Amino acid sequence: MEAPNWRINRRIAAALACAAALAGVGVAVLLTGNAHAPSRPGTRSALGKGGHPRHGGTAPSGVAPSDPGVTLLAALHGTTARYSSPNGPRIGWVPGNWYGAQSVLPVIGSQPGWVRVRLAQRPNGSTAWIQDKSVQLESTSYRIAVDLATRHLTLYSYDQPVFSVPAGVGTATDPTPVGQYFVAFFEAPPTSAYGAFVIVTSAHSEAIRNWESSGDAVIGIHGPLGGSQLIGTTGASISHGCIRLQEAALLRLRDIPAGTPIDISD
Repeated sequence: MEAPNWRINRRIAAALACAAALAGVGVAVLLTGNAHAPSRPGTRSALGKGGHPRHGGTAPSGVAPSDPGVTLLAALHGTTARYSSPNGPRIGWVPGNWYGAQSVLPVIGSQPGWVRVRLAQRPNGSTAWIQDKSVQLESTSYRIAVDLATRHLTLYSYDQPVFSVPAGVGTATDPTPVGQYFVAFFEAPPTSAYGAFVIVTSAHSEAIRNWESSGDAVIGIHGPLGGSQLIGTTGASISHGCIRLQEAALLRLRDIPAGTPIDISD
């Protein structure tokens, strides 16, 4: 597969809480440039013949999912109205892109003409109802699980484990937030220490509200940042909340699409 042409985004760079926390010294991630949403390998259109949904963890219009472990994704055509319930009053807007990358959101519920999606914006756990005519439906079989107790990341496909690897996670002072999140987009690394790419997630640090005066603190998944030996085979608590992997493990996540669910548990 041809590597996506990632570029570096100044705004998301400043907001990523990916610094090392070794010996009490924080080293900020200083990414620069413009965001770029790569093609979404690993996805397939959720619309079969006649425009009907064909796959997904929850299908719109009451259609039952056909494959276990498959999550329906909503790729927004643009900024769309946000509702607290189907046919209720509009309560705001869901951005069509976040830090310059198209919003591709996991679908967690449906009613005829509507889908309920997870959001990438604070507060963690935010959801919204949007009209399904405002999205392109896709699906993914992938899911990432991060166990903070064992300090391991596991990739699943169709609910079957593909691989499990040790990970660097947040410290007791700046923990990795527990909850249900998703892959927002891929971002270019500032240096090779971060690995081939940074996976920007929808999770936000609960301990840090304003990282490097960015106005946010977004959790990323990236390379070891000099902590390969500390991560070792058992994982380690060494970051300000981001999830750090050995380079070989990070590369195995290269084909997961935006919208892929991420479950972080303790």
